Amino acid sequence: MPETAAANAAKIPVSVITGFLGAGKTTLVRHLLGHAKGKRLALIINEFGEIGVDRSVLAACGEETCREEDMIELSNGCICCTVAEDFIPTMTELLSRPDRPDHIVIETSGLALPQPLIRAFNWPEIKSQVTIDGVVTVVDAAALAEGRFASDEGAVETQRRADQMLDHATPLGELFKDQLVAADLLVVNKTDLVDEAGLATVEAGLRCEMRPGTGLIRAANGHVDVAALLGLGLATEDNLGGRDSAHELEHGPHGHEHDDFDSFSLSLPAMPRDRLLEAIKATLAGHDILRLKGFAAVPGSPMRLAIQAVGPRLNAYFDRPWAEGEAPETVLVVIGESPLPRAAIEADLRRAVRLVEPAA
Repeated sequence: MPETAAANAAKIPVSVITGFLGAGKTTLVRHLLGHAKGKRLALIINEFGEIGVDRSVLAACGEETCREEDMIELSNGCICCTVAEDFIPTMTELLSRPDRPDHIVIETSGLALPQPLIRAFNWPEIKSQVTIDGVVTVVDAAALAEGRFASDEGAVETQRRADQMLDHATPLGELFKDQLVAADLLVVNKTDLVDEAGLATVEAGLRCEMRPGTGLIRAANGHVDVAALLGLGLATEDNLGGRDSAHELEHGPHGHEHDDFDSFSLSLPAMPRDRLLEAIKATLAGHDILRLKGFAAVPGSPMRLAIQAVGPRLNAYFDRPWAEGEAPETVLVVIGESPLPRAAIEADLRRAVRLVEPAA
C-alpha cells in the first residue's frame, strides 16, 4: 500500500537521474552538486565501462557537496541488472552511516532501464528509510533534432533519411522510450544547439511518448535551477502505474539483458592535445561508436584533459590539475553496439597517434 505523506516526509529523498548516452547527465549532476544550497548530498554513480571516468569528473567540482566519502561508484554493470547484488547493499551501507546525507542522487548508466531500480525502493531493507523524490530523464535536444532516437517516423525520414538506426525499431530506440516513460521530469538538454522551431518539434515528439503529467523543462550545459530538481516529493516507488518498460511488458519484470551493448577501455601515452583529438575524430569517423569518454595527459600541462564524445561530436576541456601523487595518464572508454570491433578501433587510435605504422 502507498505510504502516507507524513511517513515519506521522514525519509531521505532520492533523485534518480537517467538518460541516454551523452545526454548530459554528468554535467547536470555536477551543476547540481555545485548549487546544492547547503544540502549535504550523497552520490551513487553507475559507470558502464572498466574505469570510473564519471566519478573522477564529478570529484573535480571542488565543492563541499562533492566529498570523496559521499560518492559511491557501482561499476559492475548496469544498475538495473545488479539491484540485489550491488544497489541494495550499497544503499544499506550508506544508510547505516552516522552522518546520513540530506539527499541522495543516483546517476544511472546511459544503458539503464529505470524501472527495475524504481521497484527496488520497495525492498524492505530500504523502503522504511528512503523515498524517490523523482525520476529525472535527461535527453539530448541536438541529437533528437538530428533524428537520433526520435519516435516520429515521419520526422526521422525528413531529418535523417540516411540513418539506418532510425529506419526500424532498434534496441537503442526502445531503451530511449523506456527512459522517457519512467520519468517524472524530462530535462531537454543542449537547447543552445537547436533553434526554437527545432526545439518545438523535438518537444512535440517527446510529449507523444511521455506519461501524462510528466514535467518538461529546458536546459543548456546541464544548468537547471536546483529547485526544479530537488524537493519534488513524488514518492515514485508508490506510483508505478504506466512505467513498465518494453522489456517488462514482453518478458515480465524479472530480468533483461544488455547484450546489444559492449565497451572497453584502453590507455595511450601522453601527447599534444590537438594530436590526440584529431586521432579520436578520425577513429569516430571510421567506426560506429556511440560514446567515447575519458581523460588525458598533455605534455607540459599540469591539468587533466577531460574528453567526451557522442557520435561524431567531440568535446574536450581541462577540468582540474592532476592531484598530488596521481600519475598523469590517458585512459579512454569506448561504448557501442555489440559486437564492438575492439581490435580495429584500438589499432586505428594507435595508428592515428603514430604508435603503429600504417600497413603497407
